[in-house]
Amino acid sequence: METTGSGVARTNGEHEFTTLASEDVYVGRILALRADEVGMPGGGQARREVVEHYGAVAIAAIDEQDRVVLVHQYRYPLGRRLWELPAGLMDVSGEHPVRTAQRELAEEAGLAAENWSVLVDIATSPGFTDEVVRVFLATGLSDVALPDAAGDEEADLVIERFPLEEAVRMALAGEVVNGPAVAGLLAAKAIRDGDAEPRSAEAEWRDRPLRFAAR
Repeated sequence: METTGSGVARTNGEHEFTTLASEDVYVGRILALRADEVGMPGGGQARREVVEHYGAVAIAAIDEQDRVVLVHQYRYPLGRRLWELPAGLMDVSGEHPVRTAQRELAEEAGLAAENWSVLVDIATSPGFTDEVVRVFLATGLSDVALPDAAGDEEADLVIERFPLEEAVRMALAGEVVNGPAVAGLLAAKAIRDGDAEPRSAEAEWRDRPLRFAAR
């Protein structure tokens, strides 16, 4: 049996990380923080702080001119506006992810799409949160009416269409830093170039977070 420098036996990926105890530290409107005691491979235990989240969807909406819709949105934790894909929380009970994506695209960009597929699933920071974002590809775009009353954030959104090539350049240049946007743009480019195929809009979502919604 192989051991580490500290004398702990290596389990070579076979250890079961069991939860020995759990407590809620904070429960808010869109997330919760819990602290778990977890059984570790060396026989001891360690504290793991986990942010529970609804999960979210994002949409790479691409028109017939191969332009992708981006929104410029203020993000308070970073203290500045970011270019992002239209996106939203999975916070409506029982709503299918595709329906959430359709609703968010209409609410943020005033668009509907004829064709839907899955580009990528993004575990945003799996070291401390269960948040996963599913990024959809939407094509066959048409205009729909924006909601009469915009929310606090939606009232400040700037919506623009960029050539997909330009949006990818922005991502690689650090001008787009939102994780789902970067991944979604690169995935959309790979599909446009024939290097990959999208998944069905109904594809299994193995890591979709459900714990916070079930509270």
